[in-house]
Amino acid sequence: MISKTLEFIGAWLLGLLWVLPLLYAVWTAFHPAAYATHFDPRAPLTLENLRTAWQAAPFAQYLLNTTILVTLVLAAQFIVCTPAAFAFARLRFPGRDLAFALILIQLMVAPEVLLVANYRTMAQLGLVDTILAIALPYLGSAFGIFLLRQTFRQVPQELDDAARLEGSTLLGRLWRVYVPLARPTYIAYGLVSVSYHWNNFLWPLVVTNSVKVRPLTVGLAVFASTDQGIDWSIITAATIMTSAPLLVAFLLFQRQFVASFMRAGIR
Repeated sequence: MISKTLEFIGAWLLGLLWVLPLLYAVWTAFHPAAYATHFDPRAPLTLENLRTAWQAAPFAQYLLNTTILVTLVLAAQFIVCTPAAFAFARLRFPGRDLAFALILIQLMVAPEVLLVANYRTMAQLGLVDTILAIALPYLGSAFGIFLLRQTFRQVPQELDDAARLEGSTLLGRLWRVYVPLARPTYIAYGLVSVSYHWNNFLWPLVVTNSVKVRPLTVGLAVFASTDQGIDWSIITAATIMTSAPLLVAFLLFQRQFVASFMRAGIR
């Protein structure tokens, strides 16, 4: 009983530590700058900080660039990872286990290690300072292949056999049997992928030079460091604007997100 109580208290404390920065950002974003450093329940609410932040930098362009980026990456990852995961889960071919082991090894390689090599490749292709240059190193995902493979392996073999007896082709079985049953996993992985690339900072900072392709993370960093100095009310207002879409998406799909990882597991 005591251990459960301590676990409960510890969980709440950790949750509070996690949410405190967000609460502070919300407080300062919707209150005048005079109330940014002290809490007063009678403080007036205002949208002026959001308006000022939106007008002080081209956040509309940043938002468009980021939306195009995460959509391009997610669509390409689904197209690449789905057949690869199906092949590793259900097909038998020489070197399958070795190839899958090599893919898992990629999970241990930090993207920062490949910054110089990736930049050299983009320069040779003439893609520096383009959205495609930001997306190209991430169009394939070892984690996506692994997660979908674990899900496809849990699909009953009887369903695959039944589809085969009805004359369904290999791609037909993948599209009509496996993909619908893996829908929660696709939603969960989509949230992970979108969240990562929405918040990715270092590689976009290295490979972009202009506002026309700059994503939100780089734009927010430039905005906070040069345009507004230490005006925390404006900075946190910009932060809320850039992070709000992710928060809304997670709140909408949190049940599917948790369920998919509980079903897929690491087996």
